[in-house]
Amino acid sequence: MHPMVKPALRQGWRDLDTVQFGMTPAHAITLGPVDPATGSFLRLLNGARGLPLLREEGRRMGLPDGHVDTLLGRLGRAGLLDDLRGGSPAAEALRKRGDTLDRLRPDLASLSLSTSEPGAALGQLAARRSLRVRVHGAGRVGVVLASLLSGAGVGEVDVRDVGRVEPWDVAPGGLPAESVGERRDEAARAAVRRAAPDRPVRRARASPPSGTGTAEAEASRAETGLSLVIVAPRDEVAVHAPDPFVTERLTASGTPHLYAGVVEGTGVVGPLVLPGETSCAGCLHEDRTDGDPAWPRLVTQWRCGTARRVGACDLTLAVAVAGLAAAHALTFLDGGPPSSAGARWETSLPALTWHSRPIAPHPACGCGAGVKGKGKGKGAAKGEHSSTSGVPRATMAVQRPSAGRRRESGAAGPTGTWRAHV
Repeated sequence: MHPMVKPALRQGWRDLDTVQFGMTPAHAITLGPVDPATGSFLRLLNGARGLPLLREEGRRMGLPDGHVDTLLGRLGRAGLLDDLRGGSPAAEALRKRGDTLDRLRPDLASLSLSTSEPGAALGQLAARRSLRVRVHGAGRVGVVLASLLSGAGVGEVDVRDVGRVEPWDVAPGGLPAESVGERRDEAARAAVRRAAPDRPVRRARASPPSGTGTAEAEASRAETGLSLVIVAPRDEVAVHAPDPFVTERLTASGTPHLYAGVVEGTGVVGPLVLPGETSCAGCLHEDRTDGDPAWPRLVTQWRCGTARRVGACDLTLAVAVAGLAAAHALTFLDGGPPSSAGARWETSLPALTWHSRPIAPHPACGCGAGVKGKGKGKGAAKGEHSSTSGVPRATMAVQRPSAGRRRESGAAGPTGTWRAHV
């Protein structure tokens, strides 16, 4: 291990013997009391030295035996340490791809803030390269979203849609003006390739299962191994009232899927559907019907509209929705609990205030989430992917040293870490 204090966190001294790592309330942690020798030693935690050399440097600086290991242990439990050379074989392979890693260094620094194990951030970044994501919809939201995921290191991002690119599909970071008139799916995939930090991983096509038709075999192959499907339709009605039938195969196969889009100047992200665990589009439909008996009648009329029209999809709102949806998708793909699981995040022009609308699993929906939730009782253990409760940072030592503690001048006293009130 070559420990280093996470470089993503800026450091500053609150007083003569208290150092603060990080500026924002979400990540700021203070360490103290810190004697001058320990303060000087902290500057050596830059990843250039292994543990034996650090212990030797500590003895040379007059630190007591065991002090270096105690300090590193506390910094590690507080989630402040990274390992310059740690990680899985996949992380080591990514480390050797210098140009690719340079493109992803801001993402790596960001991941280091949400991981506590030294070297885990690079491991997560490397793991993204093996993931498969599909985006349904190649409009202003869908292509920008797919490009963001590709640029963040997701190994395979496929975009599905029909028709040809229209002038109003063009967006910065998405479809370029030169693609107008081209097939939407081909133009979208080209945009995804341009965004990728390196050449995407090529996968061999699976042989069609024996005894199945061509269409069925292709559908089965396409869904095998998908980590996430994102539904980002260009049609406003499909954004506002997603049709459960469209994602029926995804629900049946247990494939997680996330909804995102813009409808009448309102941006929508969610719900993230974890089949059998969280609410789905069917639950949303049943819930709306319970609150408004006219809802099914309205949806039928909206879906039957035949007039060709260009929806109210403000460019900046579309990019904001794509960015938020991509962030929620990456949180899930990295193993975290995004707040869009079982909820829809919405914002409308001109105020642009995001708010969450929870969607409870509905017992009348056939997805099974409502049935599974029956009889659990209040306070029952939540599922593996639950996002309804905050995840505590178990590595944080949040005890403030006693105000009455005194230490002799120049002595290397014990140090503790606690969350900074900033």
